[in-house]
Amino acid sequence: MTDLAGLELAEAIIEVEVAWPCANQLRDAYRVKDLTEGSKFAERMLESFATCPISEFRRLGNTLTQWKAAFMSYLSTVQSNSGGTNAVNRPIVLHRRVARGFRNCDNYRLHILLIAGGLNPPQIG
Repeated sequence: MTDLAGLELAEAIIEVEVAWPCANQLRDAYRVKDLTEGSKFAERMLESFATCPISEFRRLGNTLTQWKAAFMSYLSTVQSNSGGTNAVNRPIVLHRRVARGFRNCDNYRLHILLIAGGLNPPQIG
């Protein structure tokens, strides 16, 4: 191994050693139970990412800073998200793509309920 290759390998190892705690910080921000402590933790994390020597984390810090309101609101709204709404909306959107030929609004509504599990078809037999 040449000295140049050894130097590049050493730099890569150092980047991983710095990146690992940064990645864990970001993950830990979403796991904090106390909302006020979580907000303080997120603020410190955003500041540390802005000065991180690894360019990927500086860019991540810039992105999180641009989305700071949304990022911090997750921590101030009892860590709620739109997962439930998206889980209900996804089959409806999928059906809307498939059911372009429906002309009767009642049939369309019944078909969405059937797909979403909110309607039980009559049992025959």
